[in-house]
Amino acid sequence: MGVIARDGEHEVDIQRSRFRCVVARVDDVDAATAVIARVRKEGPDATHHCTAFRIGDPDTGNLVARSNDDGEPGGTAGAPMLEVLTRRGLTDVVAVVSRWFGGTKLGAGGLIRAYSGVLAETLDHVGTLRRVRHHELLLSVPHDRAGRIEHDLRHSPYLLCDTDYGADVTFTVAVTDVARFEEWLAEHSGGGIEAVDAGPRDLYLP
Repeated sequence: MGVIARDGEHEVDIQRSRFRCVVARVDDVDAATAVIARVRKEGPDATHHCTAFRIGDPDTGNLVARSNDDGEPGGTAGAPMLEVLTRRGLTDVVAVVSRWFGGTKLGAGGLIRAYSGVLAETLDHVGTLRRVRHHELLLSVPHDRAGRIEHDLRHSPYLLCDTDYGADVTFTVAVTDVARFEEWLAEHSGGGIEAVDAGPRDLYLP
């Protein structure tokens, strides 16, 4: 799945109507609702605040996707916005497009193009990242062996996330393939170090 690289906003004028799109990364529905409320408060004179968000992981069936036309003709605003998010494979994102009516009616087709278009342009501006599921592994290594293991980790395809110095040195490593990493670890440690799976961790990559 993808996520937006950063929060952002973008404006366009179409036949004297002003469209302002705000996108933000969110973790849950409450956070999405808070963003929508903030945008409404910032633009109390806007004619409409149309919204769409996708939150969660569709691979696990835990995906919430909603849209709202906020008074525009049904299916001309929120639904096209949600389709843009879906087509780009984005999650954990909320989009709000505020419209200040300029006096010229755009028609159903014009509204669909306007709302979906300003969102697509905004996503192009903020950029996207890939959300990749990793496993976080903990390696407990005696101090006299830690230097060599750390060197090998830093020159490996695996991501060394943290190093903690205690009775032993504990390395936190993020990997996508646990079995392959365990083979690598056995090769580089002589089989004397065990990796403990600390659970899933999502990383955001270009």
